[in-house]
Amino acid sequence: MCSDDRLTIHKVEIWPVDIPLTDPFVVATGELGSAKNIFLRITLQGGSVGYGEIAPFPDVTGEDRASSFAKAKELAKAALGQSGGRYRKLAKVFQEIAPSHPAARCGLETALVDAVCRAGGLPLWSLWGGADVRSRETDITIPITDLDRTQTLVREWYGQGFRMFKMKVGKDVDQDLRRLESIQHSFSNVAFIVDSNQGFTREEALDFAKGVKRVGATIHLFEQPVPKNDLDSLAALRASLDIPIAADESVQTIEDLKAIIQHKAADFINIKITKSGLLEGAEMASLARMSGLRLMIGGMVETRVAMGCSFSLVLGLGGFEVLDLDTPLLLAQDPVEGGYDYVGPQLHPWGSSGLAMEVTPSAECLILEH
Repeated sequence: MCSDDRLTIHKVEIWPVDIPLTDPFVVATGELGSAKNIFLRITLQGGSVGYGEIAPFPDVTGEDRASSFAKAKELAKAALGQSGGRYRKLAKVFQEIAPSHPAARCGLETALVDAVCRAGGLPLWSLWGGADVRSRETDITIPITDLDRTQTLVREWYGQGFRMFKMKVGKDVDQDLRRLESIQHSFSNVAFIVDSNQGFTREEALDFAKGVKRVGATIHLFEQPVPKNDLDSLAALRASLDIPIAADESVQTIEDLKAIIQHKAADFINIKITKSGLLEGAEMASLARMSGLRLMIGGMVETRVAMGCSFSLVLGLGGFEVLDLDTPLLLAQDPVEGGYDYVGPQLHPWGSSGLAMEVTPSAECLILEH
């Protein structure tokens, strides 16, 4: 790529960002009214920069912004003076320092590989191989809300071309089914991913699936229907239902994935770099494919920085059948310039180096230098 001294990590900048959501992001296990995230910028000795994002979601990984910021500072200190070209080794160091802070690790890893790819003049997706570089379609998430608001949101997104709706469910089976039925009757050619975020018991999940048949809705995936540690129920639902089961919260690490494989507990694995770390997420995608599992990819409540890095895995690794890369569309503003873009439900790749994005640091920026 370029000489090693030019890849030395010279500076890390870390700053918080608050971005309101257009609607509260309500799921069975929690609610967010805004993205309380963290941006990072790594500068290499040769002048190349890279951006990363930490998007903590306490109900999934237990991280919040305060703990993520503290851990990011610790990881940055460990990275300063090291060669960015050894990003895989640094990812292992980050894992040792912060095993329970995957979102913080992801932010540092993303900024690091972005900077290294920019130094080499390569798009970030090329780092993973460039196996499937083309435009792709994402679903759009409809949070748990009342029937009228559900109809309004679906109508707005439908008008922009969306036909795959990710319905958050898991608080009330009857209400969930009423929402699905209302959409099914009001809009043509729609399909659903239903995501209960661990909200159902096994019995409730079975009741919900029976209700779906009665409603006549087309369900593409049933995501994380039961609590994450209940792999027996996941496996039983997979065996008894004709709807593919996707594991999300149940699969945060390589070891979690091995347990899913052993229990035959899922058809799909939802890869999220902010719940696993970037490099571990890529490893999980490869292992899942080798084990015969199908791939979807999603995220927490993220801007186009973290989501662009996830899209780079789609473009680079290939094999991702389902894209749930929509949260930047749910934010009231976009603080990011450049990079991939959306045209309706279509995500369009970029051709310039790294993530091809820029973010302006705030006045609250913490600067660490070697």
